[in-house]
Amino acid sequence: MHCDIYKFPKHDDMYVYIARPDYPDDTEDIKDWLGVLPKDFRAGLGVSKFVMHLDLTETTKLARVDKEEVLAKLQSQGYFVQMPPQDVMRRQAELRAREAQDNIYD
Repeated sequence: MHCDIYKFPKHDDMYVYIARPDYPDDTEDIKDWLGVLPKDFRAGLGVSKFVMHLDLTETTKLARVDKEEVLAKLQSQGYFVQMPPQDVMRRQAELRAREAQDNIYD
């Protein structure tokens, strides 16, 4: 199974894997690969940045997620969302809370 991986500047360390089951035969037409994402979720992501193309059959393991879980999600829904580690999410939440508190006094 081939997939493309994207990141989003608004969301540190979050990656979205998009299934490319017909690769390389699907490369002639330019497509909106992120169109498989639910509209509300996609709208909240912001601008995407392509990270890499990956052949999961040739990859023995992935750094932060289980390869079998990624494959199952790609096959069932066409995408997989890799969330940031808990410490990164906690740090982002703290920063947002501080910014919101600081904005109260502006």
